[in-house]
Formats: sequence, structure tokens, C-alpha cells
Amino acid sequence: MSTASSLPDLSRLCIHTITTKPWAIETSAAKFAAAGAKGITVWRDTLAGRNLGATRQMLRDHDLSVVSLCRGGFFPATTAAERIKALDDNRKAIAEAHELGAPLIVLVCGAVPGQSLLDSRKQIQDGIAALLPDCQSAGVKLAIEPLHPMYADSRSAVNTLGQANDMVEAIGSPLVGVAADVYHLWWDPALQQEIARCGRLNALFAFHVCDWRTPTIDLLNDRGLMGEGCIPLRQIRSWVEAAGFNGFHEVEVFSTRLWAMDQDEYLQQIVQAYRNHV
Repeated sequence: MSTASSLPDLSRLCIHTITTKPWAIETSAAKFAAAGAKGITVWRDTLAGRNLGATRQMLRDHDLSVVSLCRGGFFPATTAAERIKALDDNRKAIAEAHELGAPLIVLVCGAVPGQSLLDSRKQIQDGIAALLPDCQSAGVKLAIEPLHPMYADSRSAVNTLGQANDMVEAIGSPLVGVAADVYHLWWDPALQQEIARCGRLNALFAFHVCDWRTPTIDLLNDRGLMGEGCIPLRQIRSWVEAAGFNGFHEVEVFSTRLWAMDQDEYLQQIVQAYRNHV
């Protein structure tokens, strides 16, 4: 029988607040810390009505590192006014990250149905570039998260790690990198090479884990816990680490099924799945 001391280390376990969506951030922080997690990624909706300085101190009191803030992005739009509005919201997110003590904002980049993906990608790249002075002042980095092609219509025109790396290279700033989420990238035949390229660019800022259930019954809210699906998690982790990544493994799960269960039991399952499959 395994003893606690022989179990895999939890020092790199980070859990997103969206993973335990029914909990307030105060509950998530207390429960994550008690379960042994050392990192938390905060979704902006959990901060509504809260004093960010007090929330930052609360997270520190639980000995949790704020790994990132989710999310910024959604740059593309058909009018200049809408694109300016998106930039304003991203600047607000940068200010929130700074006050919360989050070193990184994850970008869900956006897309516009009916607008060409090429046009949307240009607007994304231009939008990120426009934020660099704000990032520099705040000491906050931006991570482009490529999303699975099934989201190319309205959620993101950046759909492969290669496209994200191209954008990082074109922008050419140490403040801009990539968030690699296995749910979105596991299928890509170029994944190993593009992860290695991330390493050469010093651009691999975040690593998100979950699993792809078969069959998937909801394209957004039916992710699996690690080990429930077909993603080769340990293989991808080996590629990420070979590229020089030594940061947190962030558990990010959207699941109506899992949100409906007792969240304390679910948290125990998260920790066990992390130990067994990541």
C-alpha cells in the first residue's frame, strides 16, 4: 500500500477556480490549500464585488501562488469601436492581475463568425501588441492559448500551437508567450515539434491538464478528469518538460457533470487523478 510520503508530489499542482465552479473563491482557496495544492488560477468572475488587495492577502494566507488570471482576449470585432472596447477590457484585466499578484493573463483570443480567420488573427496580433506598454508597466505577461478548431467560429481564431508560436515570434516580446492546454492540442500531429519550438522561444508560460471524454456530449462543458479520456497526458508532460517547462500543472475542467456532484468529493478525485495520471 502506498504511503503519503511515497505519493507523487503536489507542489506543482494548481487548480483553476472554474474547475470547482460552484465554490466562491474563498472556499476554493481554503479547500485547495487543505488538499495540498500550491497554486491557484483565478477566473475573473470570482472577483466580482471583492477587494482585490484583500483577496490577494487571503490567497497568500493560504500559501497559494497565484499562477495566472483568466481570462483576457476576444480581440476581433467587425468595428473599430468594438475592438477598442476589447482593448479597454484587457487593460482592466491587466490592472486586476497586477493588484491580485498574478504574473500572467491567459488569452482566449476570440473570433467573429463570418469574418475570415486571417482577419481575426491579424486583429488578435495587433491587439496584443497594443497592450505591451500596459503589460510592461504592470509587470504582467500574456499567454496566447490556442483553442481546439471546433471553437474557430467564435471563441478563437488561434487553433494550433504552431499558429500561437508564429504570433509570439511576430510580436517578439518576452512578455508574450503561450498557454498549452492538452484539451485543445492533444490531437495535433505537430505538437511535439511545436512544444520544442516553444522552448526555443522561451515562450511556454503555462500548461493546462484535463482529459477528452469519449464520447464527448458537450463541446464546452464535458471535459474529463485526468485518466477519464484518451489524452496521452504523461507523454505530453514529458515533451513540455523536455522544452524546459518547470512550472505548475494547472487542472482546468469545464464539466456540468462534475460541477453537479459534491465538490469536496470532486476535489478528492482531482487530487487522485493528478497523482495517478499527470
